[in-house]
Amino acid sequence: MKRRKPRIIKDKKMRGEWAESVFVGRASEHGLPVSKPCGDSESFDCVVGRPGKFVAVQVKCTIAELKNGRGYACSTCSSGKPYRAGSFDFLAAYVVLEDAWYIIPAKKIRGMKSISLFTKGGKYEEYREAWHLLREAVELDEEPEGVAEVGDAESGARLGASELAERESDGGGSGAGAVGAGFPTNAMGRMQSVEKYVRRYLDGDYPRAQKEREDG
Repeated sequence: MKRRKPRIIKDKKMRGEWAESVFVGRASEHGLPVSKPCGDSESFDCVVGRPGKFVAVQVKCTIAELKNGRGYACSTCSSGKPYRAGSFDFLAAYVVLEDAWYIIPAKKIRGMKSISLFTKGGKYEEYREAWHLLREAVELDEEPEGVAEVGDAESGARLGASELAERESDGGGSGAGAVGAGFPTNAMGRMQSVEKYVRRYLDGDYPRAQKEREDG
């Protein structure tokens, strides 16, 4: 099935703000705590980590295809000038049309105004979906507590709901709140499914023995 291209926000500032929100959601799916500073005067867009260990992230997005059609050009500067050393720790670059994130250490793009992404054999391909670099930088465990893998093999979706993992081990594969191969693959759908799951659970729509075990 041919993938439907996403709608593109024409206004650059609005598109950048949207990309930041996508980053927050995607990082959260990977179990990474994310915060945003007030205002937009800082040299970074987001902060990842917990007290004692934070890293600053500059978020960029691109829809600019290279002339040869073999990748995308992504800006790595501000007002036409490269970022100064120490402006941030990581660049999170989103190739919108490919739904691909690049998590690149700041030192790898220092002094540069733009880079090419999603290129076959390109120098930044090792950083595609390299969320583990942020996890290592803030010294988080490989598998954060309370995060379980759910959904089909293609989506590889991660969700912060330990009840979902326990449902599998308890054999509760049917009934209200069951999660199977049809679990939504997009972030909004996953959030809505979990919200329904929690509401049903709190309303007593699950076996009493399971609820007592959870409360105990």
